[in-house]
Amino acid sequence: MTALTAEEKEQLIVRNLQEVLGQDAMRGVLKERDLRIYWGTATTGKPHIAYFVPMSKVADFLKAGCEVTILFADLHAYLDNMKAPWSLLQERTKYYEAVIKAMLTSLGVPLEKLKFVRGTDYQLSKEYTLDVYRLSSVVTQHDAKKAGAEVVKQVEHPLMSGILYPGLQALDEEYLKVDAQFGGVDQRKIFTFAEKYLPQLGYGKRVHLMNPMIPGLAGGKMSSSEEDSKIDLLDSAAKVKSKIKKAFCEPGNIEDNGLLKFVKHVVFPMFPAGEGFQIRRKPEFGGDKCFDKYEDLEAYFAAQELHPGDLKASVEVYINRLLDPIRKAFDDDAHRQLTERAYPTTAGGASKKGAAAQATSENTPDKAEFTVGQIVDASKHPDADTLCVLTVDIGGDVKKSIVSNLMAHYELEALKGRLVVTLTNMKSSKMRGVESEGLVMCAFNADKYEPLAVPEGTKVGERIIVEGFDNTKAEVAQLNPKKKVWDKIQAELKTNADGEALWKEFSLLTMNGDRVTCGLKGCNIK
Repeated sequence: MTALTAEEKEQLIVRNLQEVLGQDAMRGVLKERDLRIYWGTATTGKPHIAYFVPMSKVADFLKAGCEVTILFADLHAYLDNMKAPWSLLQERTKYYEAVIKAMLTSLGVPLEKLKFVRGTDYQLSKEYTLDVYRLSSVVTQHDAKKAGAEVVKQVEHPLMSGILYPGLQALDEEYLKVDAQFGGVDQRKIFTFAEKYLPQLGYGKRVHLMNPMIPGLAGGKMSSSEEDSKIDLLDSAAKVKSKIKKAFCEPGNIEDNGLLKFVKHVVFPMFPAGEGFQIRRKPEFGGDKCFDKYEDLEAYFAAQELHPGDLKASVEVYINRLLDPIRKAFDDDAHRQLTERAYPTTAGGASKKGAAAQATSENTPDKAEFTVGQIVDASKHPDADTLCVLTVDIGGDVKKSIVSNLMAHYELEALKGRLVVTLTNMKSSKMRGVESEGLVMCAFNADKYEPLAVPEGTKVGERIIVEGFDNTKAEVAQLNPKKKVWDKIQAELKTNADGEALWKEFSLLTMNGDRVTCGLKGCNIK
């Protein structure tokens, strides 16, 4: 194979990108040596077919001789609203590595110049931590929030973790020793943040390579949380057919068309020289046609000379061609077990009914917002001898007033400062004339109520999850009192013989994967 010139390498690196910041600097590097690039991904939801869009560019980088680092941003994943507990993040990192290798193999690229790094391999070091502090001394809160506006969920009272996020991503460029960072155009504010602030720490400004955002199959952004908007990498051919059939593909519409964008950014770049995009049609509908350039296909569709159904049928063929090697790679016990560990559908193994299957009901614990709170004040109810009024700090400068019967079991002073598990998405109601804005979760028997306990080191405001369910959404809808959703969820809450808190057979966990417990064993919880 003939060695590529610097100009040919540059063409491969920048093709199909929406924007490049620092292209002159990149040319300077390419005259001397191959470019070092990193792409980062937070190891949260399952990678889906949209991941082929960045992977097709990673394939271009490798073909151009670049040294490519893929960063599994496990710490970033935890900081971004604590989307997964540490125990799952470790397994998801392994899953991501396995699936990305399978994707790049499907694209037919060599992996010799590719390496994988976990964020926690270096982000917990003394040097990195000191640089976080140095960065915090020069970055304004305004700039940090602005940088993360397109990436970190924006709320009225943001956690410090979301404000730190852009700075960590900027520092990654220095600690990974790269010349360039690659990402979607939604990362642009973080990239310009890095260009502004890294030099203030004495570090060099990097090149930034940006992919366009690709519409999902249903129109809008392709999301792992919207089933109809994406195709899973392990979906069967039948599922692919079903989802492609439902895909939004308006005649002549070339803008909000996820299928066309996928063809442009994934299918055409993967073709060997001389192979074009094949449309198979009956003669009465125009017959077969081959497109050597994407622009010709787009123009043909815009002129409504190509029916959406024929485009869908052709894209389906190419998607299955990409997915077949991945399906085969994951069709063994080791990969199936890895998938189950990373994205568990059961709490105790294959013999139990999967939590995901049960989640079709509205009476499942992912509808309940359990949050760690701290009792900061406790006083007697003004109109009830057995009730007290608790003021509970649930993080983010939010305090809830909760009416409880714990006064019958504890001295009020003994309750102050205690960490508890609270239910915070109930509709508030008056109890003997005093507004109550939630519940302190307690196990109980005929003699005693005892609040659930969280391990030492658990933070106020941290979400409590139920194993196998997605309780990590930043906002959970208010429980519907008319449908008695909470009554049905609460009926399945209990402690087992070891004092572990469960919903049915599924454990209540902190974001670190530690179990919520109680001294009262074998009891109901409410």
